[in-house]
Amino acid sequence: MHFGDIQVLPVLDGIGREDPNHILTRPGVDDPWSSKAEALDEQGVLDFDIGGFLIRTGERVVVVDTGVGTIDDKLLGHGGRYTGGKFLDSLRAHGVAPEEVTDVLLTHLHFDHVGWTTQKGQVVFPGATYRAHRLDWEHFVDAPDASPGAVRKLSPIADQLELFDQDITLAPGVDALHSPGHTPGSTVFVVSGESRRGYLLGDVVHSTVELEEPDWRAIFDEDPELASQTRNRLADELAASGDLVAGAHFPGLNFGRMVLTDGQRRFSAL
Repeated sequence: MHFGDIQVLPVLDGIGREDPNHILTRPGVDDPWSSKAEALDEQGVLDFDIGGFLIRTGERVVVVDTGVGTIDDKLLGHGGRYTGGKFLDSLRAHGVAPEEVTDVLLTHLHFDHVGWTTQKGQVVFPGATYRAHRLDWEHFVDAPDASPGAVRKLSPIADQLELFDQDITLAPGVDALHSPGHTPGSTVFVVSGESRRGYLLGDVVHSTVELEEPDWRAIFDEDPELASQTRNRLADELAASGDLVAGAHFPGLNFGRMVLTDGQRRFSAL
């Protein structure tokens, strides 16, 4: 995908599998997935890709999110299985070695987005500046009750870390848009060039279905009400603008557009 001279490519790391009725619900709707069978596999499981994006902009080589890492295990006690391990190979398939990455932008600091920030205590991208929203770093790493796993995973990048706490340009044509709710510092990155824009949503949306009906709730959202407000505001803006959009777990990490059909929002994959 190109936005003027800026190139955006998916970098796949692995896959997650979840019981859709556990992680995504519509309060008051008994069977919300009955009309969304196309989003599930033959066993009624929600499969979703895990990875990030490579952005080439000017002289910068930017990675947005770093997948789940080498995890291949059941997590979080709800039967979901997450398998990673392919991120660096996917990056090399695009002609980029870890040493060539100049920037790592993190939409938020959940485990399946920071997996390749470090490995076994070593920084994976030694020449990169890592960037994240200050509110997420304070929540996941600096707080007295911070997750030990997050502290262990992320502390090694501290010397290469730059935190931001406002909507700013982080690289040519790449802007940060604070979009809280999923996590306190959840951030959407907007890529723009030659009057074309693309939104990298992180986990503002986990599945394309959340962009359609306004009342979906995700178990992973730390502030469900704020997350819903943020998600629906962005979905309405995208439907009005026609800008491109990709989520961190969309099939193939591919872009699409929001369209209105008889007043109903629909996601149309490219």
